[in-house]
Amino acid sequence: MPSFGQKSNTNLSTCDIRLQRLFRKVVEQFDCSVIEGHRGEERQNFLFDSEQSKVRYPSGKHNAVVSLAADVVPYPVDWEDGERFALFAGYVKGIAEMMGLKIRWGGDWNGDFYTKDTKFFDAPHFELDE
Repeated sequence: MPSFGQKSNTNLSTCDIRLQRLFRKVVEQFDCSVIEGHRGEERQNFLFDSEQSKVRYPSGKHNAVVSLAADVVPYPVDWEDGERFALFAGYVKGIAEMMGLKIRWGGDWNGDFYTKDTKFFDAPHFELDE
């Protein structure tokens, strides 16, 4: 059974307990890595300035003191394999549904199960949709 390494555990620990529970359940069957949880002002604004985020600090869900978003990738990561990211996202969304959580994935912001209408594709991004 897969499990998180130290870095993933550290990143996940900065997230809302609901995201922690979700991804601890996900990793039991689908190996993955948590590459980012909470983001401070400098990191958020760097990502905005480099067009890797659409919002400046403190407007992102990663910026909450207990992050309401996590960037999680299937492991081992292949940034060129968009289909694997979509498969992973479907798995995560299914587990979230079973746990009674509403989440949004950065590859389908409007949740219509159609990725081609997504203007800003952020495959690792998952956030609580409250």
